[in-house]
Amino acid sequence: MTFVLAASPTVEDFGKDPLWITIIKAVMLFAFLMLGILFGVWFERKLISRMQNRYGPNRAGKFGLLQSVADGLKMGLKEDIFPRTVDKVLYLLAPVIMVIPAFLAFSIVPFGPMVNLFGVQTPLQLVDLPVAVLFMLAMGAVSVYGVVLAGWSSRSPYALLGGLRSAAQVVSYEIAMGLSFVAIFLFAGTLSTSEIVGAQQQTWYAVLLLPSFLVYVVCMFGEAARIPFDLPEGEGELVGGFQTEYSSSLKFALIMMGEYLHTFTASAIAVTLFMGGWRAPLPMSWEWAHTGWVPVLWFFIKFVLTFCFIVWVRASLPRVRYDQLMSLGWKVLIPVNLAWILLVAAVRNIIYVNNGTFEGSIYVSAGLGAIVVIGALAIWMRFDTVNQRRKEARKAEVEAEFEELSNEPTAGGFPVPPLDLPHYHGVQHKEIPSGTN
Repeated sequence: MTFVLAASPTVEDFGKDPLWITIIKAVMLFAFLMLGILFGVWFERKLISRMQNRYGPNRAGKFGLLQSVADGLKMGLKEDIFPRTVDKVLYLLAPVIMVIPAFLAFSIVPFGPMVNLFGVQTPLQLVDLPVAVLFMLAMGAVSVYGVVLAGWSSRSPYALLGGLRSAAQVVSYEIAMGLSFVAIFLFAGTLSTSEIVGAQQQTWYAVLLLPSFLVYVVCMFGEAARIPFDLPEGEGELVGGFQTEYSSSLKFALIMMGEYLHTFTASAIAVTLFMGGWRAPLPMSWEWAHTGWVPVLWFFIKFVLTFCFIVWVRASLPRVRYDQLMSLGWKVLIPVNLAWILLVAAVRNIIYVNNGTFEGSIYVSAGLGAIVVIGALAIWMRFDTVNQRRKEARKAEVEAEFEELSNEPTAGGFPVPPLDLPHYHGVQHKEIPSGTN
């Protein structure tokens, strides 16, 4: 079968658009994200309610479609309250810092190939850089400052704990997420998002680099602070987390908008780097499926399915403990990722030595794969905190039982009466009248 594959834009194709085309693309991206937030909230509530045999929003508008609009209007028109002790400058700046990097991170996402936009041939992407993926990681790291400042400026111990939790969580999962991209860089030979999509013409990296994809999926929840890793706003432990002192006003709406934008960005990066981006599935060899505006449909379908998976996980899994969160990031994901990168680098070196072919190297790759699998299992068994805690609890239980038995006068037999019974409240035992209890 011959596949008709559209050529992906490259970094050289950017920077040639007229200013008015760039402004139009920026407005289109902004409108897509704002409408995505409105309908994303409604869609998440509807999907979870169906999973739980409920109706969900069904009053405001047809099928409850206007419920998110009503909530946004309410938060925008509600009285803006400032607690007395807050640092007002940082208190107002924190929600903005959470939102702006999320918008900027979405600017490197390719939605499609070269298209005709008002008579101008332009890539369907706002901007691309030779280090576009590093730019995305940088924006994700900057946004955590908003969370930390929101907790610190509130002058509340609960909000401060939530902000510190978020800082520690992002540091842990940002490292593992960056390592999961290294294998992609080794195979694609570039950090440009449009060129990475072009490198997935034959095989998606979600298939070719499955361990990297699985690590990214876990890190995606930690980076976006979604269940089961929503520890920065653990309501059960922190009375609301870093946004405790933010009333349900426009500032709170900005915080929620930033969280949804980070979720959208994580989904879009998963689609771009691992799922072929805007490319149609390979069995679709029709020319119209890979050219023009049709690839936008494939990107949107993958994007919605990824978001559905995130919602499904939220409806299915409980929140983990904080020690489990940190142990998974530092003791499991990072070591496994490092071992996988060594394997990928070795395989790429073998392919390079064999002039671009993998013939004669299957046994070496199988051996390296077995070593990585055994090493990953060893690391998992070594740092599995659940089994460790069970063993420690069982050991403590056995020691307590042994200590209790050793304290018995007859070492586990029938108890011996105490030796101080001759006196009963200072009265000799022989003087206690008969019938007295």
